[in-house]
Amino acid sequence: MPMDVIDLRDFYGRPLGRVARRHISRRIEATWPDLRGLNVMGLGFATPYLGMFIGKAQRVVGLMPARQGVLHWPSVGKCLAGLVDEHELPLADESMDRVLVVHGLEASESMRVMLRQIWRVLAPGGRLLIVAPNRRGLWARREATPFGHGQPFSRGQLTQLLRESMFSPSAWEVALFAPPFDWRPLLRSASAWERVGHVLWPRFSGVILVEATKQIYAATPLPAAKNVAQRVRALAPLPAPARPASSFDES
Repeated sequence: MPMDVIDLRDFYGRPLGRVARRHISRRIEATWPDLRGLNVMGLGFATPYLGMFIGKAQRVVGLMPARQGVLHWPSVGKCLAGLVDEHELPLADESMDRVLVVHGLEASESMRVMLRQIWRVLAPGGRLLIVAPNRRGLWARREATPFGHGQPFSRGQLTQLLRESMFSPSAWEVALFAPPFDWRPLLRSASAWERVGHVLWPRFSGVILVEATKQIYAATPLPAAKNVAQRVRALAPLPAPARPASSFDES
């Protein structure tokens, strides 16, 4: 069962959560070093990683799924977070240049529908960056962290899912090699674990980061099933009433 917003907030307030945030943030920043003048959206619980873009990007917004809950963000100033239905994002078509998904894909009940919504709101040339738990890593096996909840992924599974959703993977990163325990000696040596892990065992990282580009030459995504059903009901003609048998006899 996915963590709710209070559990996620508490995790990032712990030493282990702060370590995770630091190392994942470095990989995100390395992938997106310059977002000046761009519109950035976070989906899931991406707010711990969106702060680095405030003051740099033109617009930053954090959207959180209804089943997870929402918190006021940032803590000071105008609220930039909102509660949404991930199957029907309240944003205009092609309105975002970058979308960051953290604690979102693995917890989604309809991953493909969510990705179609992201495809819709991304501008041509827009980029999606997903942070997902690695199926082979230790972090996906420990429920004391949010990466131990929901569905973990392999690189092959992410590639297939993205291609089916009209995205093309363009870059890969990995992070979190230290064991996921709140033990001070481990936390103090987390940076060393990161350096060694990237060289010796990159397949066993705690998380996988995949950047993908929107395929603008693909067919337009189908709307959600409930919207299709509504359109069909609205356009279907009403059947004509049957004529009484007596009327045929009189003719």
